[in-house]
Formats: sequence, C-alpha cells, structure tokens
Amino acid sequence: MVRTAIAIVALSMSAGGALAAGDAALGQQVFADRCTSCHAVGDEPAKNGPPLNDVIGRAAASVQGFTYSPAMLEAGTAGVVWDIETLTKFITKPRSVVNGSNMSFTGLRNPDDVANVIAYLATFSPPAQ
Repeated sequence: MVRTAIAIVALSMSAGGALAAGDAALGQQVFADRCTSCHAVGDEPAKNGPPLNDVIGRAAASVQGFTYSPAMLEAGTAGVVWDIETLTKFITKPRSVVNGSNMSFTGLRNPDDVANVIAYLATFSPPAQ
C-alpha cells in the first residue's frame, strides 16, 4: 500500500507523468479542429502562427523568421521553455503563461484534450535526452 501511494505521488509530481497516457490519434483530431487554422506540424507549410515541430523542449519565441508578440519575446527572454508542464498550462489557458500574446485562442478546457494534443505534438518532437 505504501509503495502504491509513493508511486502515485511520484507520478503526480513528475512533469508529464499523468500526461504520458495522452492519445496521439485523439490529439490529432483535436489539433485539426482547434489548432491547424494557425499552426502547422510535419511537412505542412507555415501559417500565421509558428510551426510546432520540435516544440517540446524548445524555448518560447525561438523559431527563426517568425515575428512574435512582445509578450512572447519577453517570455522567451525570461526563460520559458515548452516542456510538458508549461505546455499543459498554456494549452489550457494561454494567457496564464503569456499574457499579451497575439494568439486569440482561449484554451482547451478538457484535460484529456490537452493531454492528447501534447501526445500528438510529441510525435513531432525528438525524445527528451
């Protein structure tokens, strides 16, 4: 019983422990419905938002050639990195992470959708080292 409790606490404290169960196929559907009007992944051409290939582990405002809002540039300068925890917060409520971003998206409220989108984005990011 104690081992189980320790394992649950460890998973809940780890960045992305609970999100590892996200379903990339379901995330692809949510991404197609809610994100592709602005963001591209894979071989898709760039759109009016930055491409999201290699987003996991990337510093905010770091895609060369993309014009970011002053707020996003400030986040990048402040050291914001798109890890699982930060992406979870940002996808849920973008302005809670970067207030003043040009992004009009207000967020996904369903935690399963958030986890699934992150699992989908992970298919376009190299594994963590």
